[in-house]
Amino acid sequence: MGKFQRYFNKNSDEPVSPESKKNDPRPKKKQNTVVYNVKSNLNPRSRKVADKHIKKKQVVRIPNPNPKFKGKPKIPKKVLKKYTRGPGINKAGIKTNIHKQRLEQKEETIKFSIQQAARAEVLLTEEGGYLEADPGETTTQFTQNQLAESVDITSAAKCFDLQLRDFGPYRMKYTKNGRHMLLGGKKGHVAAFDWVTKKLHCEMNVMESVHDVCWLHIENMFAVAQKDWVYIYDNQGIELHCLRKISRVTRMEFLPYHFLLASCSDTGFLSWLDVSIGQLVSQYNTKLGRLTMLTQNPWNAVLCVGHAKGVVSMWSPNSRDPLAKMLCHKAPLTALHVDPKGQYLATAASNRELKIWDVRKLEGPVQEYKLITAANNLNFSQKNMLALGMGNVVEIYRDCCAKAAKRPYLRHRFVSSIGNLNFCPYEDVLGVATATGFSSLLVPGSGEPNFDALEANPFQTKSQRREAEVKALLEKIQPELITLEPTSIIEVDVPTLKDKIEAREKLLHVKVPKINYQPRNKAKGKGGSVKIAKNKKIVQEQAKKEFIKSTKDLLPKFDVKNNKKKEETILDRFSAKKP
Repeated sequence: MGKFQRYFNKNSDEPVSPESKKNDPRPKKKQNTVVYNVKSNLNPRSRKVADKHIKKKQVVRIPNPNPKFKGKPKIPKKVLKKYTRGPGINKAGIKTNIHKQRLEQKEETIKFSIQQAARAEVLLTEEGGYLEADPGETTTQFTQNQLAESVDITSAAKCFDLQLRDFGPYRMKYTKNGRHMLLGGKKGHVAAFDWVTKKLHCEMNVMESVHDVCWLHIENMFAVAQKDWVYIYDNQGIELHCLRKISRVTRMEFLPYHFLLASCSDTGFLSWLDVSIGQLVSQYNTKLGRLTMLTQNPWNAVLCVGHAKGVVSMWSPNSRDPLAKMLCHKAPLTALHVDPKGQYLATAASNRELKIWDVRKLEGPVQEYKLITAANNLNFSQKNMLALGMGNVVEIYRDCCAKAAKRPYLRHRFVSSIGNLNFCPYEDVLGVATATGFSSLLVPGSGEPNFDALEANPFQTKSQRREAEVKALLEKIQPELITLEPTSIIEVDVPTLKDKIEAREKLLHVKVPKINYQPRNKAKGKGGSVKIAKNKKIVQEQAKKEFIKSTKDLLPKFDVKNNKKKEETILDRFSAKKP
């Protein structure tokens, strides 16, 4: 029965003949059919796999079961522009199809990630708030006491003062995630603590003058620029290293993606030290006098240095000369800073001028302001607020880069002069170090309300910190890649490649130069024409050998490989093969 089981009707025991099966009115099942109507919801890799299956099989498209839901909504162009990563790679100089396919796949992946980031913007529930003044009022009238009384208890606890009158003036820095703070007094007082919970990590007096302090890649290590050398301590105050290769340092910056501690000295030297291996990457003499103003461009990790001649120079560890120079002011510079996105550069001079520059264009200033007094400190927040330290007064401007700001957003006056100031990342807080201590000011709307936990997590645990440190070391960027245009690294330099190909072709087709051989005049009967011809041939062969040897030495420079194979003959199969 097993042989004829397929010819029996399921509803009855009567057999079904092959002829009646052919005339069966029921529709036949199509083999190798695929129901496929969700291709738009797949990522590029899954879409490619699906396309391979579709080429082999027939496609049957099902009508949408829910006509009210027409699929994913279109993403607004403004939102896509917010997350875009530039125009992409120029494929004009790529000749091989394999590399073109790879780059196309990469561009598809980037496009998909941009769309996903734009769609995920809905999940960013936190929104930044700002101060709104009533008619007839201005936001500069609001004091810190009024703000502390109006906000909740958690936010009010972030507004506090530390009275440290004996060891000032102070300098301070926040960590990358904005959770920990480092204080350094001119007379040797150094303290590190969690400023949110007010838990003290360590406090000590180094018994030397302290010029600057800087956190390293984690909150367990920090660097202190003391009288002669730079010392590295852990969070318990134990000295780990003394960097004697760097001396008389005035300012320090840490490049987190390159693990480089950049510093400028009193003698005019710029230094880059790799913290992961403890070696000095490069050290250059700028020949521009004493350096006291240093900041980094977070977009390309280039150092921006201010000088007394009103010039801002940009430096990389790969060049002894500055990558670019900008004449910003006609008076000596007093402060400069680059915003976290690497778009705008703010500079202040002793003639009470404040200018905002577009770092990407290196052209004229975007905005110009005239201040009451010269600004000695500048700092951008994550939401493009600019804080100015002028003597003992702090002024904060909102949206002052794209358009001109008519008046300050907030103003606060201190009893003593300001050492330096920094906005706390992911918090609406401005930290100000003064000559008599430290003050934490509330600035509504200055911090980014939504943080990326894989980039900087203010609530990370010890195990997460260890994992982040290992991943950062594995993804460490080499200092050779620090340039003004980071995107130019992935593109093909077409003019240079053409010159290389032309030089290679010329080198392969160059003929051996002719040699004019002139024999010496000898006495009669000492030399004949036959001997002269032999000597001439020997000289020419020697010159030919030297020319071939010199061309072989030049071939590797132009990536030329000798692909000429020896012509095979029938008798070659009987020759001894090399092992």
